Amino acid sequence: MNHSTSRRSFLMKSAMATTGLSLLSASSISAFTVDTPFDGYNPFADEKTDLRKNLFGNETMVRGRIYDHESLTPLSNVLIEVWHMSTESGKYRHRAKLYTNDAGEYSFITDFPSAQQYQCPRIFFKVSKGESTAYTELLMNDRGPFITSKHWEEHQILGEKTQPEFTKFLNRSTIDFNITIN
Repeated sequence: MNHSTSRRSFLMKSAMATTGLSLLSASSISAFTVDTPFDGYNPFADEKTDLRKNLFGNETMVRGRIYDHESLTPLSNVLIEVWHMSTESGKYRHRAKLYTNDAGEYSFITDFPSAQQYQCPRIFFKVSKGESTAYTELLMNDRGPFITSKHWEEHQILGEKTQPEFTKFLNRSTIDFNITIN
């Protein structure tokens, strides 16, 4: 038996679907999108600490602490979302969610990030605790990491801990990068 949908039924269902889509308001559509100051953010990233895709390439270990902006005490159980551009694809395929431990520490390992055209490689951070959210980025080159002026302005209360510290051994770079959140 050959079962096919009639043309009339198809047109009626198509008209209903089109009407339904046109009734969606901008606010209901915006519920499915996320505003971030940086490209490539994906709220559906997996919870993990190893972002590497290439086990034999140049790898970067990033670790640090998340501090309360007012009291400068380390914060536990803070959600950190990280992402950066992948070397092999030129897309944001390196991304993860992780949490700080009881001492406010976090760490993850990843491949050395790729760069967008005319920019240096960078790792993006979204840090969330309760209703507070902070965004920042860690810029990198062959000589080490550095921060933006915006990061300096927002986190200079950390003093010497504001600047990232860097060591390199063979194919692994280790970066200590601290962040504050209100």
